[in-house]
Amino acid sequence: MQIATPYLMFLGDVSDRLAAKTAHGIADWRPEWCIGQIRMEGCAADLGIPDLSLTEAVEKGCRTMVVGVVNAGGRLPEHWVAEIVAGLEAGLDVASGLHVRLGSISEIAEAAQRNGRQLHDVRHSDERFDTGKGTKRPGLRLLTVGTDCSVGKKYAALALEKRMRERGFDADFRATGQTGVFISGRGVAIDAVVADFISGAVEWISPAADPAHWDLIEGQGSLFHPSFAGVSLGLLHGAQPDAFVICHEPTRTTMRGVRHPLPSIADVIQQTVASGRLTNPGIRPVGIAVNTQALEEAEARRLLDDLAREHDLPATDPVRFGVDGIVDRIAAEFAKA
Repeated sequence: MQIATPYLMFLGDVSDRLAAKTAHGIADWRPEWCIGQIRMEGCAADLGIPDLSLTEAVEKGCRTMVVGVVNAGGRLPEHWVAEIVAGLEAGLDVASGLHVRLGSISEIAEAAQRNGRQLHDVRHSDERFDTGKGTKRPGLRLLTVGTDCSVGKKYAALALEKRMRERGFDADFRATGQTGVFISGRGVAIDAVVADFISGAVEWISPAADPAHWDLIEGQGSLFHPSFAGVSLGLLHGAQPDAFVICHEPTRTTMRGVRHPLPSIADVIQQTVASGRLTNPGIRPVGIAVNTQALEEAEARRLLDDLAREHDLPATDPVRFGVDGIVDRIAAEFAKA
């Protein structure tokens, strides 16, 4: 799948920033690809890049309109269809990370064919996966896990890749969600894989490697989330991680989209180790990544210090304070690997 850059980011009329997390992720990690955004009336998300009309976007060189939003069920709202058709009519390709296939909507499919434009459904892979085997394979792997969905698992893995490479590690980010695929140009959206093949798909994106090579695998959902735990468990078994980082958002009391209370970090560590031992008996935590965006700096640092003492693990906000502490722990724990 070759998606033409640069992008015009379509945000629709989403009600909050998290609903546009795909767009935010691309803009944060590939800002050079994001020329502008297009928003409908009432949109509560803002990437901090220019608002452009379709005509302006084409004049500035945009080649693909990216539907940079997520929602429960991955559906495309009916009132967005006309906006996407207009993008195709203006000469843009369209790429989406939603579950619904763009070509399954007749107005969009007809507009693409009429204008000779490409439709890219990033969430859907044409690859055929085997069932997972759980057999130990060479190489080292780290998985980001969470107390909830949308807590920074992708950002933590990307920050670790960047810093580990800077410090001389042989390390690669492995995308398991649509945003990660947009950012890295490769990977599989695990939540769109038939359940029997989830662990096999993760084995496919993180194959046998040099014994010193690290695959930094993007986590999805949470083992405690009633909507997404099945995906999280299959991902854990297929990743076969030697190490994991727990990701957390400290202001939440219930999990996103449901009424269930947020699990503790200790709960997540215990359950991840218990479940992960099925395919890697040596699995262990190496750090805590906390999204402290809602906290003042002094409060954020106090929280991180408290978590580090409580769990005897380095704790940081990867975006705000970097990940050197976690990389130090990885280097120390796996020095002989």
